[in-house]
Amino acid sequence: MALTQQRKQELISGFQVHETDTGSADVQIAMLTDRINRLSQHLQANKKDHSSRRGLLKMIGQRKRLLAYIQKGSREKYQALIARLGIRG
Repeated sequence: MALTQQRKQELISGFQVHETDTGSADVQIAMLTDRINRLSQHLQANKKDHSSRRGLLKMIGQRKRLLAYIQKGSREKYQALIARLGIRG
């Protein structure tokens, strides 16, 4: 269920703000989104996995807080990030 090292590097290189960036809010949101998508697929197949559902809700809450932080700083950056990730319809 965890991200592989290769997938993690792809996400970091795709969303980093500068070349040594590994933990900015953009990168964290991208990694959380990938984990949320994977876990959502798992829960569709395993409907009674309540502990994973709780973890999913915690990840969604964390992503929501990080998005609020970015939105507070720059509305344009926020709009670009959610469009790129495709997380809001």
